[in-house]
Amino acid sequence: MILHLTNARLIDPESAATRIGHLTVENGRIAAIAHDAPPASGGRVVDCGGKCLAPGLVDIGVKVCEPGERHKESFRSAGLAAAAGGVTTMVTRPDTAPAIDSPETLEFVTRRANAAAPVNVVPMAALTKGRAGREMTEIGFLMDAGAVAFTDCDHVVRDTRVLARALSYAGSLGALVIAHPQDPGLSAGAAATSGKFASLRGLPAVSPMAERMGLDRDIALIEMTRARYHADQITTARALPALERARGNGFDISAGTSIHHVTLNELDVADYRTFFKIKPPLRAETDRQAIVGALRDGLIDTLSSMHTPQDEESKRLPFEEAASGAVGLETLLPAALRLYHSGDLDLPTLFRAMSLNPARRLGLEGGRLRRGAPADLVLFDPDVPFVMDRFTLQSKSKNTPFDGQRMQGRVLATWVAGETVYERTR
Repeated sequence: MILHLTNARLIDPESAATRIGHLTVENGRIAAIAHDAPPASGGRVVDCGGKCLAPGLVDIGVKVCEPGERHKESFRSAGLAAAAGGVTTMVTRPDTAPAIDSPETLEFVTRRANAAAPVNVVPMAALTKGRAGREMTEIGFLMDAGAVAFTDCDHVVRDTRVLARALSYAGSLGALVIAHPQDPGLSAGAAATSGKFASLRGLPAVSPMAERMGLDRDIALIEMTRARYHADQITTARALPALERARGNGFDISAGTSIHHVTLNELDVADYRTFFKIKPPLRAETDRQAIVGALRDGLIDTLSSMHTPQDEESKRLPFEEAASGAVGLETLLPAALRLYHSGDLDLPTLFRAMSLNPARRLGLEGGRLRRGAPADLVLFDPDVPFVMDRFTLQSKSKNTPFDGQRMQGRVLATWVAGETVYERTR
């Protein structure tokens, strides 16, 4: 089928351009993009009404709780949430029960995802068996089975020798290792960032230096092994100089951050609402501003939801005892548009961080508005206001910190390979 998307405000993260035009989709790929000439006749025509048309989001670090905790999130519910949020590719984490640390488990997950999710799902696999940090996984076999990266998620590998061996072996295969830069001793049990606010609230806290120390160790190992490395979340200003030096030294290192760390800060936990408890904990406003600046300058490459479903029982506990994490597939784009409306980031820069750069880092085709690219697209209105109601979310778990907040910007439609997977009806 041929699809013509006309009268659209095209957001191109590659050229950093925003122009009114139309786009033609044929056989699941972008067949033509034009700004002046009318589209060719034939096919279905969708008038976008001057709204924004951009590459679908590529979200690194999505937790889907299959196998083991399907009551929190399934591939079906996560896929519906992704489609409603303009996420056309979910890059899933291996922190399941059991961990995705063998080709057999990875193949099971891939089959489930292909059968149930309406969006693209590409899996990551564990770096060490059981994410226990003692013995590396069969990286080569897992790559053959479809793993696009290797990570133990928030389980930091404490044994430097094990991590060095895993990085060296991954480097020899060209595999990407994604790490969580934290000093595990300092950050254990922390529910907030250290400082006056955490002390006044009586919360167990961690210094921002724990992130800097973890990143420094990892950078030293990258220098030794020359592995491909991505830091999943950089959230403090103190970590940025080390990241900049590593880039300047020519290491193959990239970094991401989460939507919650660039739109919220430590003061949001004032009422002990456990939906604001995430890992790493929310930071000071100065850190938030520094991370937004690093996104704008390109020092931090990717912006993701770090979608982490938790059930009500895990969150209805005292703040320091509650489980960490927040859902984010449906709120990633409207929350990111806060940075657009505040004047911090323009739309091409946002989609560079949420679509183009994640796709490039993982070697995926998506994230682009160009002829021949997959027609994975999102149509959205950046200006429409609404109040977030967590009970309207498609995710099984409803643990969003944006519940009840005024937001601006909504997804109108999502296409994957030219097929409509979401269309807003109200």
